[in-house]
Amino acid sequence: MPKLTLKFKKDSTKIREYQLERGQSVNIGRLDTNDIVIENLAVSGHHAKIDWAGNGFLLTDLKSKNGTFVNDQIAISHWLKHGDVITIGKHVLIFEYAPDEAQPDAGDKKMGETMVMDTGKYRSMLAKNVSSKVSQVAETEKIGVLSFLAGGEGEVELTKKLTKIGKNASSDLVVKGFFVGQTAATISKRPDSYYLSYVGGFSKPKVNGQAVKESVELKQFDVVEIGSVKMQFMHKT
Repeated sequence: MPKLTLKFKKDSTKIREYQLERGQSVNIGRLDTNDIVIENLAVSGHHAKIDWAGNGFLLTDLKSKNGTFVNDQIAISHWLKHGDVITIGKHVLIFEYAPDEAQPDAGDKKMGETMVMDTGKYRSMLAKNVSSKVSQVAETEKIGVLSFLAGGEGEVELTKKLTKIGKNASSDLVVKGFFVGQTAATISKRPDSYYLSYVGGFSKPKVNGQAVKESVELKQFDVVEIGSVKMQFMHKT
């Protein structure tokens, strides 16, 4: 059976693998009701789907806000081929058939063709939208926020120059877990950005599934995991 390998960006380590079954549909999006859940605010609640159609797998964008890309082309629908890279938000899904597995005939149903929008025009529209938002944010101070995805509710504003995270009761953000350090990590507020640093404990903090060994700059929509807590980092003004 073919598989989808979920990664945060193409060259990063895999987060998870999903097997695709013939005759079934797979929904992709941010909400828990999807078969493949991507916890990132750049991903729509119901972003895209993959259907077994005839003798191949068809990817369809579900009118998502930020679009679905296949091999760097924005796609409305696309017959998936071995090695195709699907980009949704900052994450990628790599489609691969198993070794020696029979693959659809590329001539059937125009397999491999992608229904595309005017990519240049679309990217220009996205660029203008992003530029406008960046200009608005630049006019006011950006405040970092950690919004709970699991292990808590609400959000934590990072207004201090140094926010301590750990299982010590005096921590700014108390996190439970046997292997979590008394002070497991800190988030420092600097003029240019926010930085998460590992301090102590057997359980290292993770950003987008990658263990933090020393320090890492937090980017918009990064997912931070410490002990039993999972949060998403965002800027707000």
